[in-house]
Amino acid sequence: MASVRVAVRVRPMNRREKDLTAKCIIKMEGNKTSITNLKIPDGNAGEVLRDRIKTFTYDFSYDSMDSKSSPFVSQEKVFKDLGSDVLRAAFEGYNACVFAYGQTGSGKSYTMMGNPGDAGLIPRFCEGLFTRIAATTRWDEASFRAEVSYLEIYNERVRDLLRRKSTQTYNLRVREHPKDGPYVEDLSKHLVQNYSDVEELMEAGNINRTTASTSMNDVSSRSHAIFTINFTQAKFDSEMPSETVSKIHLVDLAGSERADATGATGVRLKEGGNINKSLVTLGNVISALADMSQDGGNTNLKKKAVFVPYRDSVLTWLLKDSLGGNSKTIMIATVSPADVNYGETLSTLRYANRAKNIINKPTINEDCNVRLIRELRNEIARLKALLVQGNQIALLDSPTALSMEEKLHQNEARVLELTKEWTNKWNETQNILKEETLALRKEGIGVVLDSELPHLIGIDDDLLSTGIILYHLKEGQTYVGREDASTEQDIILHGLDLESEHCRFENQNGKVTLVPLGGAQCSVNGVQVTERSQLNQGAVILLGRTNMFRFNHPKEAAKLREKRKSGVLSTFSLSMTDLSTSCENLSTVMLYNPG
Repeated sequence: MASVRVAVRVRPMNRREKDLTAKCIIKMEGNKTSITNLKIPDGNAGEVLRDRIKTFTYDFSYDSMDSKSSPFVSQEKVFKDLGSDVLRAAFEGYNACVFAYGQTGSGKSYTMMGNPGDAGLIPRFCEGLFTRIAATTRWDEASFRAEVSYLEIYNERVRDLLRRKSTQTYNLRVREHPKDGPYVEDLSKHLVQNYSDVEELMEAGNINRTTASTSMNDVSSRSHAIFTINFTQAKFDSEMPSETVSKIHLVDLAGSERADATGATGVRLKEGGNINKSLVTLGNVISALADMSQDGGNTNLKKKAVFVPYRDSVLTWLLKDSLGGNSKTIMIATVSPADVNYGETLSTLRYANRAKNIINKPTINEDCNVRLIRELRNEIARLKALLVQGNQIALLDSPTALSMEEKLHQNEARVLELTKEWTNKWNETQNILKEETLALRKEGIGVVLDSELPHLIGIDDDLLSTGIILYHLKEGQTYVGREDASTEQDIILHGLDLESEHCRFENQNGKVTLVPLGGAQCSVNGVQVTERSQLNQGAVILLGRTNMFRFNHPKEAAKLREKRKSGVLSTFSLSMTDLSTSCENLSTVMLYNPG
C-alpha cells in the first residue's frame, strides 16, 4: 500500500499577468502552500482570517517564481525529488506514473517536457534510465529491454503520435485486459537502445502533438499526452533468475480553462469543452478514491460502496491502474501566482489536497516462469529439510521417504530445465537486438523488424515452418553452401540441387552481386543465371530447387521511396511489370520442382 505523492509548483508571472498588474497570492514555506484571497480585507481575525488565507500541506512545495531568489526550485531539483523515486521504482519492478495537473498556462508542459537547454522531468528521467542501464550493463549485472509509445487524447479520441503513416492514427480503441488492465489497441511500440533513440521519438511525437494559441497561452496544449516506457530487466540474484516488467506513464495533461479568459471560439471552444470534461472526470475519480481510502481507514464504520467513474473519460480509463491500482504515482499540481487566477488556483490546490488521500496497491511485476522457479526452489528447500530431519510424521505429502526423495529430484530437474530455458531465451534475444543493424518495433498488432544492411528474407513453402529467417549480407563476401563444404560457409542451406559450395554474394560500394559457383543452379526473378548478376531491391532469388528468398536493400529502397513521393517514379512502374514476369517464371520453375 502506498499513497499518491503530491507536489505543488508555482511558476513566475507571465506577460499577460504583468500587463494586468496582477498581485502575488501564493506563499510557500517548507511543504506548506498558502493562498490569499485579496477580496477579503486584511486586518481581520478568527474565521474571517481563515477564509482570507488558506494553507495546504503537501509532500513538496516548489517555489519557482523568481530564479534569483534563494527558495527558487529548478528543474534539476524537481527531478532529484520526484524523478529519482520513479527511476528507483522502475528498477525495483514496480509500475509508476507521474502526471501534471493545473489550469492552462500554469507550467505543466514546462515541468514535464521543459524547454531547449532546460529539460523537464520526462527527458531527465529517460536520460537517467539509460545512464543507469549503461552503468549496470558495464558490470554484466543484468540485461535490459525498453519500449516506448507516445499517444495523445484529443477531443476524447486517442491518436498515436509515433505512427509513421498518416492513416489510422486517430480513433484508436481502448480495451481492458483482465490481468494487465486498460491498453490502447494498435498503438505502436518502439524498441529503444539508448537515450538518443528516445529523444528522437519524443521530438517526433511533440511535433505531431496538437497545440494552439489562446489568450492565456501562446502554445497551449489542446490534448492530453501520455509517454509510456515498458521497461524489462533480467538478472541472476543469488543464483536465482529474476525478470521484472515495469510500465512507466509520464503524463502531460492539457490545462483546465474558462472560455471567457482564453477567448476560445469555434474549434478552440470545442477542444476546451472536451479538456474540461476529462479533467472534471479526473477530479471525480480523485474524490471517489479519496473517500474510499478515508472510509477504509475507519474500521468502526461500515465501508460504503463508492463508484469510481473511470470509464467516464478516456483519460481516467487509461490511468485506472495509476489511480488506486498497481502503481507508484506522483501528482504535480502547477499553479499561477496571480490574483486574477484565484479561482482556478484554489481549485487545483484542493484537488491536489484530495489526491494525497488516494491509496494505491503497487506490486512487483514478476515473470510467471521466474515465479514458478522460485516456488519450486522453496519447495526443494522444504523437502531437503524434511529428509535431513528424518521425521516421517512431517512427511504429509508423501507416504515414504523414497517417494519424497523422488519428488525432490523431479523438482530439481524441473528447476534446472526452466532456468536454462529462461536464460537462453533472454540472452539470445538480447544479443540479436544489440546489433546496431537491427531494430524491432511494434506497429498495431504487428511486429516490424528493420535492418540497415542488405539482407535476404526466407520464403519457405514448408507448411510446418513457423519462423521468419533473415540473413545479413555483410560488407565483402558472403558464402552460401551446405554443412559438408570443405570451407566454412556463412549461410548453410539444405535442399535439392544445392551444391556444397553453391554461390556467394558480394556487397561492395553499396551494390550487391550474386555469383554462382561451379555451375550451381541459381535463379533471379525466375531467370536462370550462370554469371555475375547485380541484385535490385525486391528481387526473388531461388538457390537450388527449394531455397527461395526475397532480396532487400534498405538504402536503395529509401531512394526509390523518395522518387515515388516526388512523383518521379510511378507506384506501378516500380514493380508491376517485373513482378508479373517474375511470378510467371517462378511458377514455371516451381511446376517442375519435385521438392
